[in-house]
Amino acid sequence: MIEAAKAKKFQIILCKSQSRFTRDMELVEKYIHGLFPIWGIRFIAVADNADTEVKGNKKARQINGLVNEWYLEDLSENVRMVLDLKRKEGRYIGGFPIYGYRKDPTDKNHIIPDPEAAEVVRQIYQWSLEGNGRQNIAYRLNQKGIPNPTRYKAERGWSCNHPVKNDLGLWNKVTVGRILTNEMYTGVMIQGRRRKVSYKSRVVIDTPESEWYRVEGTHEAIIDRAAFEAVQRSLKLRSRTDGTGEAHLLSGLVKCADCGSTMSKCSNGKCSYLRCRLYADSGSKRLCTRHSVRLDQLVDLISERIRYYVQTYYRLDPAAILPQRDTRREALEQERKALTAQLEKRGQALKMLYLDRVAGLLGEEQFIELNQSFLEEKSRLERRLAVIGEELAEWEHPEQQYERIERAQELLKLERVPRELVVGLVEKIEICEKNPETGQQEVRVTWRF
Repeated sequence: MIEAAKAKKFQIILCKSQSRFTRDMELVEKYIHGLFPIWGIRFIAVADNADTEVKGNKKARQINGLVNEWYLEDLSENVRMVLDLKRKEGRYIGGFPIYGYRKDPTDKNHIIPDPEAAEVVRQIYQWSLEGNGRQNIAYRLNQKGIPNPTRYKAERGWSCNHPVKNDLGLWNKVTVGRILTNEMYTGVMIQGRRRKVSYKSRVVIDTPESEWYRVEGTHEAIIDRAAFEAVQRSLKLRSRTDGTGEAHLLSGLVKCADCGSTMSKCSNGKCSYLRCRLYADSGSKRLCTRHSVRLDQLVDLISERIRYYVQTYYRLDPAAILPQRDTRREALEQERKALTAQLEKRGQALKMLYLDRVAGLLGEEQFIELNQSFLEEKSRLERRLAVIGEELAEWEHPEQQYERIERAQELLKLERVPRELVVGLVEKIEICEKNPETGQQEVRVTWRF
């Protein structure tokens, strides 16, 4: 319409009210009072008695524009408040859910697992726990002919936020990475990661993580918490690979005992070695020594130790679960009671802080600093209480402990210790330089237990 008006293809714009044309005061001034007269366009709003041919009601049109903008701003704020309330309650308000879920047919604000896609998500996590990199996982998915999330939606006629650009529906490491790092797969609803700058703008910006809406247990988990955290640790530890997308069993865990740098993989054509990265990268300066160790021998050593510790310290006798449960549950209950008391004290402290601010006893800067500190501590306590609640729930169901015992027994039967177990048990492995006299080399392992 604007282009037609500019080309003078008509002379009059007739509206029921001025708000039917625009509620934006800037557009009122730009078009109704600015460009339309230049283009020879007459604007008439019947209900508002607005007519650009009548010079005397310009102020009335401006007032109408201002009132309409106030209305739009209030409407936008009210909508935002309603949506924020739903976010706080953990109700899903997005368009289409993340891959692996679909909207509940009986409740559009609730999501449920999509059986076919959920199984693919579980497979992706399992491959990652086995030591496969994102690129290799994408390759495996493409080899199996599994369509990527966008193609999957399109094939089922589901609406997508953007058109399908990849006609082949191929996976890539970026898509795999998003799935592996999305906490929503554990049953946690996370919303509000992005927001519009204002109701007048389409520009969207990222919000700080502290401002996200995060609600536990809003939907059925596809990935359990332990597996998710193990994958996150593995992703942080995974180093560069040899182009295969697959990390070696100890990737990212092996450190130089002297300088602390991560040991990098190299090969002489016959076997693979690990050596100090600082030594390798410092060239002729040689800021550290080689600390070379054969990778296969180190893997065998760590695997043997892991098997020993699992057999020795992991209680594989189901009969030991009940007494162990009672002891652990009592300790958790005591910790929960103490944390609850601390949380109540923090709540009271926050109230007093606001009262002091209102009374003028605290400056704005001091108030902001203390308030942020209190809120961070409150958030930490709430997170720990949530973890305790989850563990207590597990101890209420001994069958879950039996499943873990069975899992441990199965892992011990495997020829190769899986990376899932290595990452879960090993904090770091430190390699000392060989003793030039004895040829002995010390290996220090820091365990997570």
